[in-house]
Order: sequence, then C-alpha cells, then structure tokens
Amino acid sequence: MNENKTSGGKLLTSAVVVQAAKESFLKLNPVKMMKNPVMFVVEAGAFIVLLMTVLPGYFGTENSVGFNFTVFVILLFTILFANFAEALAEGRGKAQADSLKKTKQEIMANKIVHNGTGIKIVPATELRKGDLVSVSQGEMIPGDGEVVEGLASVDESAITGESAPVIKEAGGDFSSVTGGTRVVSDSIRVRIVSDPGESFIDRMISLVEGAKRQKTPNEIALSTLLTVLTLIFLIVVVTLAPIARYLEIDLQIPVLIALLVCLIPTTIGGLLSAIGIAGMDRVTRFNVLAMSGKAVEAAGDINTMILDKTGTITYGNRMAGDMLPVGNESLQAVAQWAAVSSLKDETPEGRSVLEWMKKQGLAYDASLADGGQFIEFKAETRMSGIDLSDGRKVRKGAVDAVKRWVQAQGGTIPADLDDKGNVIASEGGTPLAVAVDDRIYGLIYLKDTVKPGMKERFEQLRRMGIKTIMCTGDNPLTAATIAREAGVDDFIAESKPEDKIAVIRREQAEGKLVAMTGDGTNDAPALAQADVGLAMNSGTIAAKEAANMVDLDSDPSKIIEVVAIGKQLLMTRGALTTFSVANDAAKYFAIIPAMFTLAIPQMEALNIMHLGSPMSAIVSALVFNAVIIPLLIPLAMKGVAYKPMSAAKLLGKNMLVYGLGGVIVPFIGIKLIDLIVNIWI
Repeated sequence: MNENKTSGGKLLTSAVVVQAAKESFLKLNPVKMMKNPVMFVVEAGAFIVLLMTVLPGYFGTENSVGFNFTVFVILLFTILFANFAEALAEGRGKAQADSLKKTKQEIMANKIVHNGTGIKIVPATELRKGDLVSVSQGEMIPGDGEVVEGLASVDESAITGESAPVIKEAGGDFSSVTGGTRVVSDSIRVRIVSDPGESFIDRMISLVEGAKRQKTPNEIALSTLLTVLTLIFLIVVVTLAPIARYLEIDLQIPVLIALLVCLIPTTIGGLLSAIGIAGMDRVTRFNVLAMSGKAVEAAGDINTMILDKTGTITYGNRMAGDMLPVGNESLQAVAQWAAVSSLKDETPEGRSVLEWMKKQGLAYDASLADGGQFIEFKAETRMSGIDLSDGRKVRKGAVDAVKRWVQAQGGTIPADLDDKGNVIASEGGTPLAVAVDDRIYGLIYLKDTVKPGMKERFEQLRRMGIKTIMCTGDNPLTAATIAREAGVDDFIAESKPEDKIAVIRREQAEGKLVAMTGDGTNDAPALAQADVGLAMNSGTIAAKEAANMVDLDSDPSKIIEVVAIGKQLLMTRGALTTFSVANDAAKYFAIIPAMFTLAIPQMEALNIMHLGSPMSAIVSALVFNAVIIPLLIPLAMKGVAYKPMSAAKLLGKNMLVYGLGGVIVPFIGIKLIDLIVNIWI
C-alpha cells in the first residue's frame, strides 16, 4: 500500500519536533489546559507547589523549599510531556497540510461565457459553483468539478501520489475531477461544483491540520470517565488531610498533590488526544480522507461491508465483446439496432458498442438516429435507447427489463433469449437485450473483470469477522459468477439504489455497524446511510459528498486498511488505558508507605520495593509518572499492532501485555529511579 506522497515522505522531522516543543509551552495556557481536565488538575497542583516554593514564609514551608521545588519541576515536566505528545501529533498533520498547500497555486481558468460561445481568462479564485471552464492538454484543472463534455487523461499525482494518469469522461461514474490536477491529453469542459475555500484540497488541508477534528464518542466517553476518576481522587485526597491530622500525622500539601497526581490517570490523560489525532493521520497517510474521527472509530467496529460491484470489485469498464442474435434474426440486424441505440449514448458501454462494430467491420445506418430523442439509462428502468423520428422506439438494457417492455407492447419473447443470456451470465459477462418496439433482435455481451487480489482481501475481512455483501444490477447468474470469483460472502442481484439502502438498514436494525464502498451517483444514498461510507475519488461528486471517507487511490479494497486502522485506534486507546490504570498500583506501593511510615511504622510492610526514604519514594513515583508519557508517545503515534483474530484472543493478549506489563514495569522503573535519587540526595 502506497503512503500518501503528498505527505512529503517522512513527517516526523526535526523541525516538527522543535515546533512541538515550542507548542508544549504555549499549551500551558490554563484556558487550553481546561480542555483536558486530568492535566489541568496537574497544572493547578504545580502552580500551588510553585507558590509554596516562591513564598515559603507565607505557607510556613521554609524547611522544605528544595523538596517543593523538585515536586514543581517534575509536575511541570509531566504537563510539558503531555502537551508535547499532543503537539507532535498535530505537527505531523500540519506538515502534511503544508505539503498539500504547495500543490495549491494561482491557477488561471478558461471560463466559458456568452452562452458558451466565448472564453474569459480569470484566476481560479474567482470561479463559483456552477461556472463552466475549458481545460486543455497541459493545463491545470482550476477547481473541483464534473466533466460535462469530452474525455481526457488527467494526472492526479499531486493528490493521490500515483504517477499513472486516469481517464475522466462525461457521463458515467468517472466524471469528477479535482482542482490542482493536470490534463495530460485531450480537452474537457468542467462544471465547477465548489466555491473558493470549499474545494477538496481545502477540506483536506483543514482536516489534516486538525482544525476541525472533533472528539469521537468513544474518546468523549473515556474523557468523561477520566474526569470522574480525577474528581473522585481529588475528593479522596482532600478528605485525607483532616483524617491524617486527627491521627496526628502531618501531611504536607506538596505530598498530597504528589499523591493526587499519582492516583489520577495522568498517562492516558496526557496521551488521549494524541492517540485520536494520530489515528486520523494514519488514515490520511493511506490516501484516505476521513471527514471525521468518528468515521475512523466506527470502522474499527464494522460487522458488515456492502460493496458495489462495478468499479469496486470489478474494473467497471464493461465493454462490448460480442453480439448474439436470437430467434431468426441475423448478426447484422442486432448489430445495426445496437449501434443505433448507442449513437447518442456517452457511457463507456455505449461507446464500446460502436468500437466493436468498427473492429468487426460491420456497417450501420447512422442517419436513422437523426432527429431522434435519446433516452438515458435510469436505475429504475435499467434501459436506455432512442425514440426515432419515424415513431419507432429502440431500447437496450437488462434482459428482464427489455422483456417486460416488449411484452407491454404486445410482443413475444424469442425462445432462445433466456438460454443465450444465461450462457453469457454464466461466463461472468453481462447480457444486454436489444429491441425495437415489440421485437427483440439479440444480445450484447458485455465483459467485466474482477480486480486481482480481491479474493485474498475478502478472506482477510472474514478473519476480521466482517461479512461482505456485493450489490449489483446484474442478473442473478452473472452476480453469482462474479461473487464466486471475487470470494464475497453474499450478493444481491438486480439491485436498485433503494435495495442497497434496505440491506444496510436491515443489518443496522440487527445492531450491526455497516460499511459501504461505491463510486456512482446511484451509490450516494447508501453511502450516506452507512456507518462508514467510503467513496472512490474517481467517482462522482454526489458519491464523495454523501460518504464520510474518500479514497484518493480509488481502491475499494482500501476499506480493509481503514478497518484495520479503526481497530488499531480502539486497541491503542484501550491498551494505554489499561496500562495507565495498571501502573497506578505500583505507585500506590511507593507513595502510601512514604506518607505514613514515620507515624505508623507498620506501614513499612507495604514498602515491598524497599525504597530508600519517604522523600525519595515520592520523588521516584512522580518522576516515573512523568517520564512514562514521552516513552509511550511512539506507541500512541504508531498504534498498537493489529492482527486479525477473535475478540477473546485479542482481549487476553492485551490484558497480558498491557495489564500485567502495566503492573510490572512501574515496579522496576520506580526502583531504578529511586536508586538514582538516593545517590543524588
């Protein structure tokens, strides 16, 4: 899988690290810190200890200035390390945004004016939604839009990082173009679909910068839990002072603050925001633009995946490969009417009929279509054609749809129509029937090809516990052949847009989260209904606007990486939360004995780490509490490694590694720090 070349390769540069270090201090602003209640409490504690250090006479702490200053410095670094983690994650996104901004330059546009008869050269920034522009070979496309006329090869490497140009054409599902890409051959007319500041690149820059990043439901729930835990431990520590005083134990305020900081979940509190930002960053580096962190998180819980066949599982370039006459008709007759029905058909399938006729050397009378009214293909009718000026009606489309149309006009169905259609379908092709009024002449054999590696991809999804369903407008035989070749779990044949929505709603009604990939306008309603909608960048504007993710590489199997990243995001958050809660246990065994041993000698039994002195124990626990945050930053940024396995095995593995590890590591770390602290003291 290619990483986004627009990211400029390695994003974690020395410049990013230096900037993150500066941001760590700027984020000390209490107004900003209040967004993270856990670290805000640490900052408030550090401020109180600082006052006691600067004004010892006022607080009566002249004999413990050195200890107070040490506690303040450690608390300050705890906050700075947490801020650094967040700033570092944000810095990677900003670096990626800067590289994207370089692709934006002052582009001049050939705006079509005077009812399409004139050209006015204007800056791209002056273009508005609905404007028409002409773009020729070597010119930059000035804004996001749809091709309304012509066909051209477009270099999208500035956006996708892929050097191979793609074909963009009017009509069909490959008509959308992105501002900042370059036409490398031919010319096209484009209708602009976004105003300045609302383009695809603008949105991408804003999202990778983190300017519009919102916390996900899972992240909000965890933040609420951490806030509640912080409040509970704050109450515990505040009430501990009078209880200790009643027992004639003098607990100094810095010691109580140290206890509070070690009790509250500072590790996950300091890394939580960085985990979310890094998750969005990982998706973007896989050339997927996620409209929100919620979509990424939802991808981690997906149970069912709905896939559109054409352009998703298959290449989608169904081309006429043969024609089969039915009944007593001749090849010339079916070819003649197939060509007439395709003369004004701008879809790839329609043009392929004329190309096939040319290759076969078959002639047809193009004048028959003069003055005729072209009938566009619709998902509801599943037919297209032309109404001739002499009153005759020519149609081509799905066999069952054409059969119903012919029967409605009193025609009869050739006896061999279904058999020949089934032969084409059984070979993985798509049969299109050709009819004139009440008479069916034959079939067009459209061939499509399953993308390589899809079967292995779907097997990988199965191991993740995800069910795959293919939706296609093809007849059941064709659909079954493609489904078997691709390796999907189920399929829905002769599917209409409402059928896709129905299956998504059915799965959601059973409590499942559903992902949908697609690229056509007819996929837009389903993409909007799905919990995770992944649209192909090569698809239509409608599809991209309806989805909450856009794949810049137009690789539908990319949803596997998206799901893996979503699961990785959830696992990373869960693993570090487990580790944070578990390592508090070791800090209890350091702080509690240190606080009470002098007054209650029996508490020494809890000093199982045999720490040198009460002061060194408190300092050691605080130092460990601080340094563990930067040590875990690489894990928070990279994410916990994910391998497809059952939830039970995954839980057991994480509890063993991060639960047990979270208990053992602090014991070792605090003891080593204590040895150093005792030498220093």
